[in-house]
Amino acid sequence: MSKIRIGRYYKDSTPAKVRKIADSILYGFGAVGALGLISFDELKVIFTEAQIRWGVGIILVSAFLCKFISNFFKEDNSEKAE
Repeated sequence: MSKIRIGRYYKDSTPAKVRKIADSILYGFGAVGALGLISFDELKVIFTEAQIRWGVGIILVSAFLCKFISNFFKEDNSEKAE
């Protein structure tokens, strides 16, 4: 039985399930961040410029960190004899 665990080595391949989840989060957060930048003028009516910049920045950094951290997961295929 293969288990997904956080590995020590960045070079090991990331399991497909974790990669798909991380890619989905990256694309979703990237789209929200891009829309925040595109609609900057409309958002200034509701928020201050600093709040918009911080919000978009936090969203984009969170997306990057999620994708980066997902690279440290690896599949453990070693089965223990019972």
